[in-house]
Amino acid sequence: MENPEFEELQEHASEAVTGDELRSVYVGLVHHGGEQEYYFGNDVEENEGLQEMTAVQLGMLLRVLADRSDATPAEIADAAVDHAAQMQLQ
Repeated sequence: MENPEFEELQEHASEAVTGDELRSVYVGLVHHGGEQEYYFGNDVEENEGLQEMTAVQLGMLLRVLADRSDATPAEIADAAVDHAAQMQLQ
């Protein structure tokens, strides 16, 4: 494993996902072979609340990816929009 902290991060994330106080969760997995899995769910019924939770999740992910990749949020967002247009949801 290239990043020795990655296993610890996986364990911490696994524990956090099973918490009782969650209102929204997104987990995106990219495997070594390029396979992708994604899980997104909200404990929100109304459309306005769902849009707000979705924006919060997207903003969090965008901020982390931009920080970790030394890219701007706009650069990451542009690349994500292109990729999302090509994705085949299951």
